[in-house]
Amino acid sequence: MRDSDNEPVEFPIDGTLDLHTFKPSEVKDLVKDYIEACIEKEIYQIRIIHGKGTGTLRRIVQSVLEKHPAVKGYGHEGSSGGGWGATVVDLRRE
Repeated sequence: MRDSDNEPVEFPIDGTLDLHTFKPSEVKDLVKDYIEACIEKEIYQIRIIHGKGTGTLRRIVQSVLEKHPAVKGYGHEGSSGGGWGATVVDLRRE
């Protein structure tokens, strides 16, 4: 158990971000920060797993991707990789 809900949570920067354990209110900043961390590590294609559910997380993720200057393009992953439950993002190389 963590001492406080406000403590930072460490997660690996490997090109895949799984949002299943996060609250919708945390997702906007998390996705932005993850994009920046991937660019720092020279990871230019990322996979964001948001699940199928009601589509709330997918819509939040897409709203961030639409506005982020480092995003070259994005789309749903093929059926073998999660389909509507995951989004693949291509980032610009600086």
